[in-house]
Amino acid sequence: MCGIAGLVHFDGRPVDPGLLRRMCDALRHRGPDDEGLMTWPRAAEPAHGRPAAGLANRRLSIIDVAGGHQPIGNESRDVWTVLNGEIYNFAELRGTLERLGHRFETRSDTEVVVHAYEEWGESFVSRLDGMFALAVWDARHDCLLLARDPFGKKPLCYASAGPDFAFASELQSLMAAPHVGRTLDRDALGDYLAYMAIPAPRTIYREVRKVPPGHVLIAGRDGVQVRRYWEPRYEPKLRISEPEAAERVRELLAAAVRKRLISEVPLGAFLSGGVDSSVVVALMASLSNGPVKTFSIGFDDPRYDELPEARRVARAFGTEHHEFVVQPRAVEVLPALVRHFGEPYADSSAIPTSYLAALTRQHVTVALTGDGGDEVFAGYGRHLGNRLAEQWRALAVVGRSRAGNSAARQSWSRLRRFAVSAAMTRAERYRAWAGVFSPDALAALSDDVPDGQRDVAALFERWRGLDSVDAILAVDTLFYLPTDLLPKMDITTMMHSLEARSPFLDRDLAEFAMRLPSRLKLRRLTTKSLVKRAFEGVVPAENLSGKKRGFAVPIAAWLRGELRGFLDDHLRPARAASAGLVRQPAIDVLIDEHVSGAADRAHELWSLLMLELWYRECGTAASPAS
Repeated sequence: MCGIAGLVHFDGRPVDPGLLRRMCDALRHRGPDDEGLMTWPRAAEPAHGRPAAGLANRRLSIIDVAGGHQPIGNESRDVWTVLNGEIYNFAELRGTLERLGHRFETRSDTEVVVHAYEEWGESFVSRLDGMFALAVWDARHDCLLLARDPFGKKPLCYASAGPDFAFASELQSLMAAPHVGRTLDRDALGDYLAYMAIPAPRTIYREVRKVPPGHVLIAGRDGVQVRRYWEPRYEPKLRISEPEAAERVRELLAAAVRKRLISEVPLGAFLSGGVDSSVVVALMASLSNGPVKTFSIGFDDPRYDELPEARRVARAFGTEHHEFVVQPRAVEVLPALVRHFGEPYADSSAIPTSYLAALTRQHVTVALTGDGGDEVFAGYGRHLGNRLAEQWRALAVVGRSRAGNSAARQSWSRLRRFAVSAAMTRAERYRAWAGVFSPDALAALSDDVPDGQRDVAALFERWRGLDSVDAILAVDTLFYLPTDLLPKMDITTMMHSLEARSPFLDRDLAEFAMRLPSRLKLRRLTTKSLVKRAFEGVVPAENLSGKKRGFAVPIAAWLRGELRGFLDDHLRPARAASAGLVRQPAIDVLIDEHVSGAADRAHELWSLLMLELWYRECGTAASPAS
């Protein structure tokens, strides 16, 4: 695992090694073990007016610890690469490439990238099985290639301005380049307020973009081209029985875990006690020679604490178990999180994930996680809710109970709210369930920030032919995963120099699950039913049937209690409001409603707090959008 950065001047100006090193230094946390830089043309080579390029890398050494220094070049030293991530099928690819005549100098997975590019051109990316963000400088054709893995596990951002092109793993590295613009993108701000994170290709800065997951970018003298090389396929559906599907899931998940155990450094697992992490630990225990190291986070509030569930799994598989309890003072980590994200990000579970990563890094360098299980196998309440809403809508049931007792009135109230959601479009429903500020609330907060709904609406339109479950799974895969969940895991683990690996996002497993009939993934009222069926008798029954809690944080209680002063100090008044990004009166209303208990505004207030912290840390240097 690494941090990568680079510069290209297509007008032939030499790359400043000092600037390249400063960009690299900003990524030191991602790779404390080694550093490498390369500039082209080399001192002994004439430029002849051709572009100048530089690649930089900070390395967290995991595979070929001794010999995997980056950047890595080909035999003729006219193709160079830097890689952030892991290529799990590098041994098979290396064997193929060696038979085709390529010569290797290291045992690292990174060197496979150089020779695969030489052999197959930009299409080589589709042959890679792994998690990655990579760059290839081709001095033969004066072009730069960037690419991200299909799901977007590894981040990659870039800026193109005239003859200058720059890229980096994190915004704080990219913004070290003085030519990179800092104009606030109000479209991105609307995205953030709607969904608490900013989706690719946008960033909070108009001049900076993210390479979308499953895409390659080619930068040359003629400009920048971005092309998709992978997208999910949910059809045609497989004709398979539930027992056959469960057996295949066990096989594919075991293979996914096995390939993620390849490491020359110690590894362990995040263990929440939920279905996904419990399954991963069970498979690790069956494939490992010694006890698996497991790591869990808890809270004093029993409504959020999953430590008892995690301990049950740890006992069942004899793991070497470690725990940490998060307190409200955990907000001390927020300034560091803001710097590493580099733009507003408001998923509060980043706090416990960061503390979990810090605890884990004391013992291991690699941790397996359960990320992706919900998005692949339908584990969220919104997956079930979407199916029920559309079934309700199809029945066109209209009516109202006239029962006078309180229980009946409460039931009717719930039914009426459900009927309202059933009348919405799929995109509107998704916003109501997964979003933060509603369109009306956003309009009250600002009159010049666009409503961030168009990306989700376009995705639902693109997948309109899928059924109610698969359609929302497709949107989760293409929107929620790369926008919220995976950036959170990457940033919070890498800020502690820890590599996180996600077996549920194995490409073979995910592509198999996509083509399963949705009735196998969501059976009656049981979410993630196929995974639960596949691991009956393996994982403790209580962990398979327990209520899903996610990785929620008791933010609502904290903001009414221990963090009340923190809330007032930052939002009364908010500097972001003084700068015209949002309206102070609307913020005051949200605070008063939440503190008084009139309404739960925790998600809205947390989003505003993180916007404020970003503005104080980074945003004051941003130019206001016209």
